[in-house]
Amino acid sequence: MIFNWYVSAVLTILLWGIADLFYKKGTDPNDRYSHLRIVVMVGLIMGIQAIFELMKMNWQYNPANIIKYLPVSAMYILSMALGYVGLRYLEVSINSPVSNTSGAIAGILAFIVLGKRMNSMQFFAITIITIGLIAIASIERKLSEDYLSGKRLGALALIFPILYAIVDAMGTFLDDVYLSRLMSPEEALISYELTFLLCGVISLFYIILIKRQKFLFYKEKDKLFAAIFETAGQFFYVYALDTNSVVVAPMIASYSIVSVLLGRIFLKERLNYKQYIVIAMVMAGIFILGLFE
Repeated sequence: MIFNWYVSAVLTILLWGIADLFYKKGTDPNDRYSHLRIVVMVGLIMGIQAIFELMKMNWQYNPANIIKYLPVSAMYILSMALGYVGLRYLEVSINSPVSNTSGAIAGILAFIVLGKRMNSMQFFAITIITIGLIAIASIERKLSEDYLSGKRLGALALIFPILYAIVDAMGTFLDDVYLSRLMSPEEALISYELTFLLCGVISLFYIILIKRQKFLFYKEKDKLFAAIFETAGQFFYVYALDTNSVVVAPMIASYSIVSVLLGRIFLKERLNYKQYIVIAMVMAGIFILGLFE
């Protein structure tokens, strides 16, 4: 891998932040199968990426790794499906920050359970980022009370990003264990992508054969772009996490800041001065991590 952990983490932040924008654009609140359509598109692109990775490895890959890595894959895929459902009811500037408190949870688990450590400047930077993520999630939760007033599901819609945060944090923690002790980043990436491909195929059959719904690929352009950016981010994510997850997990979770900004620019979602202050805090933390890399 030609990039160091910091560059890989920054690229993941940018790519996943852009993916969030396209997820929201491609989500139809009136389509009860919208989240499954996203799973289909992400599975397709991840399957293609897995083939490229297998070719790079000269097909030297043990398929048993798919089963071995399944606990991690299941956590990630479940959390993403919960996130896709949440986007049917919530603005991306609400859904993403609440969801991505998972990075702070995963960082704490890595510190307490796995004994991962950081230097004083990294600790300072991660503290700023973690406080920022919790603060913006708190702000968005309060704002969501007005946004969700009178809408379908109401405040119950917040259960989706909250569940995402919990499940994704467990996935990140397990991923750290696997990357530290059980398999290489390439093996983990391929295992995850092939599992997602299988989920995509199952979802496609479910939509078409069981629910008798149309699936027209040419009408799923936003979902396709979301899948491309999601998969590209996943590529850099495994390399970043394969270093010191106590630093990387909270840092990468800050991609919700990119999501919030893009939601403001392209989807005209409103931000207040408190949100801008928190965004500046998180960006300062990321800058400090790069400065002392």
